[in-house]
Amino acid sequence: MSIFTGSGVAIVTPFDENDSINFGVLEELIEFHIENKTDAIIACGTTGESVTLTEKEHISVVKFVVEQVNGRIPVIAGTGSNNTKHAISLSEECEKVGANGLLVVTPYYNKTTQKGLIEHYTAIASRVTLPILIYNVPSRTGLNVLPKTTYELSKVKNIIGIKECCGSMAQVAEIVSLCGEDFDVYSGNDDEILPILSLGGKGAISVMANIIPRQTHDIVEYYIKGNIAKSREIQLKYLKLIKTLFSEPNPIPIKEALNMIGYNVGKCRLPLTSIGEENEKLLRDEISYL
Repeated sequence: MSIFTGSGVAIVTPFDENDSINFGVLEELIEFHIENKTDAIIACGTTGESVTLTEKEHISVVKFVVEQVNGRIPVIAGTGSNNTKHAISLSEECEKVGANGLLVVTPYYNKTTQKGLIEHYTAIASRVTLPILIYNVPSRTGLNVLPKTTYELSKVKNIIGIKECCGSMAQVAEIVSLCGEDFDVYSGNDDEILPILSLGGKGAISVMANIIPRQTHDIVEYYIKGNIAKSREIQLKYLKLIKTLFSEPNPIPIKEALNMIGYNVGKCRLPLTSIGEENEKLLRDEISYL
């Protein structure tokens, strides 16, 4: 029941000079990704600034991506919220407009218990038929989905995997051990793609794929085809770029990088600001090597 194997891009949401969604640039980005072997597009995730989109904007972006992709690769919609009813509403609407799967981040700010996580995800899964990926990113949400909780959720028919950003290979190994190979694990940290593949991961949901989609795809493809040395070579080659892309809160640097390479994606919405002068210089230096 895997949604995809390979590199899924956590695509940015472009804005114009009036801070409105720039669908023309979004179309350019989609075609850029399909031409460069991106295996799936994740719309309205963290990198897509979902928390500053209205619900109407959110659904319009997912609908546009689905229609532009037109079945060529899977489209996964970010539908997480710290309000379970809101997450259900977003999930239902994204299913209606044709998304192929859902990426659901853990509740943030209000947090919850592990029991609350199980009830939250189970409630969402009961209202849609689409496959669901848990999105565990404790550094942003303040909440870690423990392996035993992931195992309990893996028993829910349409909860089929996890985007893991916990930063602990021991935790990833425990998830794989508990849930088995039918439960899909994706790296959510660009510097951990190969390590997670080595534990049985299916690929990555990537930020750096916004600017180097083919190379990100290749890390996974080479590994799956048995050329681990080549996969490792690419992973290590871009470590400095990855560090620079996370020098400030995502998606500040990746949007600036896209602007630098000629895609006019605009600025982030407040409270995220433009990249700092020092980090801009570091980023420009890294971009010059691409």
